[in-house]
Amino acid sequence: MEQPKLEFVFEISVLVTPGKIQEVGETGKGIRRIVPITGGTFEGPGIKGIVVPGGYDWQLQRSDHVSEIEARYILQTDDGALITIVNKGLRHGPEEVMKRIALGEAVNADEYYFRSIPVFETGAVQYNWLMKNIFIATGIRKPDKVLIQVWKIL
Repeated sequence: MEQPKLEFVFEISVLVTPGKIQEVGETGKGIRRIVPITGGTFEGPGIKGIVVPGGYDWQLQRSDHVSEIEARYILQTDDGALITIVNKGLRHGPEEVMKRIALGEAVNADEYYFRSIPVFETGAVQYNWLMKNIFIATGIRKPDKVLIQVWKIL
């Protein structure tokens, strides 16, 4: 078998407000946090637009110090199309690195693991290719935003 190849699709800059994080607390599955998504942008070859404010990133901090991520929000392209995204993934690293991220410090992306699987849905015919392919993403957590590079698996 041939190893799959990747093609860059776009980068999303998702804005978050650290002071607005809601912590549900220990749920028996881990510590549940809800992070509001307040906006942002995305851009790649042939597609660009904004992140519509109002989405959320539901995080579960497991007892093994792995964060399960499930972000749900809407992208709006420059030509007015709406695209929903559900992005599920994992983020983990050495305990001291994860504490620095939690405190809002800038941390090098090579110090932790942050990968996800975005799934898209749209009624816009010109972007229906987003529903006909599998994508993976790499994430970088910044103090006030998350950078997500989306790659199509060929």
